Amino acid sequence: MQYLHQLAQQRWPWLLLAFSALCLELSALFFQHVMMLEPCVMCIYERIAMLGVIAAGLIGAINPQFWLTRWLGFASWITAGIWGLLLAIEHVDYQLNPSPFYTCDFVPNFPQWLPLHQWVPWLFNPNGDCGEIVWQFLGYSMPQWLIVCFAIYIVIFAVVIVGQLAPLFKRR
Repeated sequence: MQYLHQLAQQRWPWLLLAFSALCLELSALFFQHVMMLEPCVMCIYERIAMLGVIAAGLIGAINPQFWLTRWLGFASWITAGIWGLLLAIEHVDYQLNPSPFYTCDFVPNFPQWLPLHQWVPWLFNPNGDCGEIVWQFLGYSMPQWLIVCFAIYIVIFAVVIVGQLAPLFKRR
């Protein structure tokens, strides 16, 4: 437990978290711009959740020994992880239970003051259909693999948090 407690106070695990999510983001861009697989609205939202994991890693890496940046990193990590997992589950539901009455939006629902799909269309503009399965690996679609990725991020978070909180319970 002491190792887990000290691990979160080092910079390299936070950078590893950000790097792993960055690799997934770059993979998504490869699928979009090289393999020409158009992202749907749910893909864009899942992409933003993955950007949240990158941000969490970078926030934690700023000064991991200072409790505030470390806990801001933790809060960002779990928020992005759970949000991404819920989005991926919803996306899989669109794919596995298609219905003309249960569809995703055609345009992302960004705040009016932050139209990312207009500002950075190569990254945030959706053109695909949420219910369509355009790619599979080992029999699983991209959102199903994102469920796995976000679940792994959440499990790792839980292990790290246990390591952070264990010394508090040991003292009593």
